[in-house]
Amino acid sequence: MRGWGQTAVPDDQSATPSSEETEEQSARGGGTSVVTIAYIAESAGVSVPTVSKVLNGRSGVSDETRARVEELIHRYGYRKPPKNRSNLVELVFRELENMWAVEIIRGVERVARRNKVNVLVSEFGLKDTPSRSMNDTAGRRPQCVLSVAQLSEEERDQLKAMGVPFVVFDPNEELPDDVPFVGATNWRGGQAATRHLLDLGHRRIAMIGGPDHPFCHARLAGYTSALTEAGLQVDPDLVVKTLLTREHGCTAARDLLSRPDRPTAVFTTNDMQALGVYQAAREFGLSIPGDLSVVGFDDVPAVAWVDPPLTTVHQPLAEMAVAATELALALGRGEDVPQFGLEIATTLTVRESTAPPKS
Repeated sequence: MRGWGQTAVPDDQSATPSSEETEEQSARGGGTSVVTIAYIAESAGVSVPTVSKVLNGRSGVSDETRARVEELIHRYGYRKPPKNRSNLVELVFRELENMWAVEIIRGVERVARRNKVNVLVSEFGLKDTPSRSMNDTAGRRPQCVLSVAQLSEEERDQLKAMGVPFVVFDPNEELPDDVPFVGATNWRGGQAATRHLLDLGHRRIAMIGGPDHPFCHARLAGYTSALTEAGLQVDPDLVVKTLLTREHGCTAARDLLSRPDRPTAVFTTNDMQALGVYQAAREFGLSIPGDLSVVGFDDVPAVAWVDPPLTTVHQPLAEMAVAATELALALGRGEDVPQFGLEIATTLTVRESTAPPKS
């Protein structure tokens, strides 16, 4: 973001600095070219986080690399200006239609109150250009950014260049090792849900899967593991992949329930799909759990109120949000954190939508 101070490149340097902008530009003015952390990193052949560690006197950098980076910092006269951050945590959603958004906001607010910072909830549409979205964020100068589900590589690079720490909440894609995130034990959750149905005596257990996101794959893998553990083969005809909505869950369930050898139980990738299974069961005149047992995943508040209340894997969204916010604020303070990736344990919440199958 312009106006945060800049350093002129010496006239004898013909290289052109990176166009990425950063919060930590030198406080010295003058010149049209700007030295940024990204330029120092490129010149030294290291990453932006490595330069940041050298600037902040943090460990994790070899003596040789530290000396090379410090030499470049000295050569270009780069200096860190005083911090000038707003008292703000920015919570970014790709869409605010999901029922669990309230739980996430509640967890973030809990930590924000304790740390006397404000929370801004924003929505980056999936079709928004990353540069425009990040420029808006730069103008707000938040202490940190929490992004729900995803943060593109371009967006991550922009935030790094601006010196804004970030954490990805419940990522839906594989992330590099240096990207901080907080997620849930999706594999164990899928395993626990399937084991519960097996323990009740079910053997034809269908799985309504989701898109090609890591957490969907993990929940499906937990389902597969539990069946294998019980000595059962996974029937590919009982696994249907679809989107994570009530409508798509209903369509998938209609397909499963219309078969002559229909399943006696269905495990879904999320609670919205499970509500779609409820709708399809009613259309077929099937009772839950008398004719069909159903298990969801997430445990959004509404599923405790449906008839019958849904058995589901509880994803501790508020606790995950607390952990993500604390991690982001710690990174913003320049603290060394023990680990960049955290997984919070899921638990099975048994209600009235599951029962032994009819003999």
